[in-house]
Amino acid sequence: MPRLPGLVVSDHLFTVPLDHARPDGSTIEVLAREAVASTKVDSDLPWMVYLQGGPGMSAPRPMAASGWLERATQDYRVLLVDQRGTGRSTPVTPRTATSRTPDELAAYLRHFRADSIVKDLELIRAELSPGKPWTTLGQSYGGFITLTYLSQAPEGLRASLITGGLPGLDATADDVYSRTYPRVRAKTEAFYRRYPEDVDRVRRIADHLRDNDVRLPDGDRLTVRRFQTLGFGLGMGDYAEALHWAVDEAWDGDELSRGFLHWAMGRTTMGLEPIFVVLHESIYAQDERSTNWAAARLLPPEFGEDASPLLFTGEMIYPWMLQEMDGLQPFAAAAGLLATATDWTPLYDLVRLRDNRVPVAAAIWHDDMYVDANLSLATAGRIGNLATWITNEWEHDGGRASGGAVLDRLLSLSDDLPPV
Repeated sequence: MPRLPGLVVSDHLFTVPLDHARPDGSTIEVLAREAVASTKVDSDLPWMVYLQGGPGMSAPRPMAASGWLERATQDYRVLLVDQRGTGRSTPVTPRTATSRTPDELAAYLRHFRADSIVKDLELIRAELSPGKPWTTLGQSYGGFITLTYLSQAPEGLRASLITGGLPGLDATADDVYSRTYPRVRAKTEAFYRRYPEDVDRVRRIADHLRDNDVRLPDGDRLTVRRFQTLGFGLGMGDYAEALHWAVDEAWDGDELSRGFLHWAMGRTTMGLEPIFVVLHESIYAQDERSTNWAAARLLPPEFGEDASPLLFTGEMIYPWMLQEMDGLQPFAAAAGLLATATDWTPLYDLVRLRDNRVPVAAAIWHDDMYVDANLSLATAGRIGNLATWITNEWEHDGGRASGGAVLDRLLSLSDDLPPV
C-alpha cells in the first residue's frame, strides 16, 4: 500500500463483462484506487466514489491529502475509479482500433457508455461494500453517470453529490450545441476584453498557420481550426491567463516558437483520450435520432477561420479531428458509424428520477461554458429529493479549484435532505 503525504493508497482490480447482457462473454478489467487518510486506515469509514468528467478520462492520480480529497478523506474512504476504457481499465487506444474492423470497433465502443459504467460500479460495490450503499461525487460527466446510476440502481446509493454535471434529461446533441456556441463566444469575447492586445496576436498566429505548413512536435499539422480549439479551457479557472501568456510568447522571430508549439500540442491532442472524441456526442443519444456530428453541423459562421477577431471553439468534437490527428485516425471509420447510428438506448429513467429518494446535492455553475445552466435547472426540477446550489463564484472546475469548500457545501446540503 503506497503511502503519500497524508494518504494510504491501494489498488483494486476487477474483472467485469464487456457486455453486461452477456456475463459469460468477453471480459475487461476495471481499476479502482482506494485512498484513505493515513490516520484512519483501520477505521470503519463509508465509501465515497469519485466519478471523473469526460467521457473517456481516467480518475485523478492522488498526490497528497490536499484539496477536495483532503476534505473527503476526513469522513470517507475514497474510491477513484478509472472508468472502463481509461487509465488502467483495459484502455481504449489506437491498438484497440487497429485490431478490429470499423464495424467491430463501433460495436465494441458501444459498451463504454454510462449504463455500462454503472453496472461496473455495482459489481465493484458488491465486493468492496457488500450490502451497503455508498456516496458518489460526480464532476461534469460524472454527474451524467450519477443520473444513470439513480435511474438504474438507486439502491446502491446512500447520497450523490454533483459539481457542474446536471445534463438535460432529454436534450439532444443539437439542443446542447445550439446552447453551447453562444457561451463559448461569450467566453472568447471576455478573454479579448481582458487582453485586448491579444486580438491582433491571435489573428497574426492564425494568418501564419493559414499560409504555412506548421508542424507540431508530434508531426501533426497545426491548422487554424486546431488552433481555435485552444478555447477548450476558457471555462476553467485561470486558463485565460495561460492562453494569454502562450499567445504573448508565441513567436521566435518570424516563426512560432518551439515552446508555443509544445504547449499547443499538449492542449489540443485528443488522441490520448479517444473515447472522449469517438463517444462524446453519444452521451446525448438516447433514441432513434443520430447525433450526426452535431457540433460540426451547428458551427456558426462567425467562428470562421478568417474572422476578426478570431473566435475560439470549446468542448466540441469535429470529424476533421479524426482525419488530421494521428492518434485518432484509426478510429475515423468507427466514429462515422457511431455518428449515424439510430438505435441508441435510454440512459435515464424519468419516472425513477421523479420519484427519487436518494439525497442529491448539485452545484450548478451559473456561467458554465460546458454544461448549460438552464438545462441543469430544468433537470433539477424533475428529480426528487434534490437540492441545488447555484453560483457564479466558480467556473466548471470549481470542485477542484475550491480546495474542499465546494465539497463541504454539498455535503451540508445533502445532510439536510431526507435520507433514503
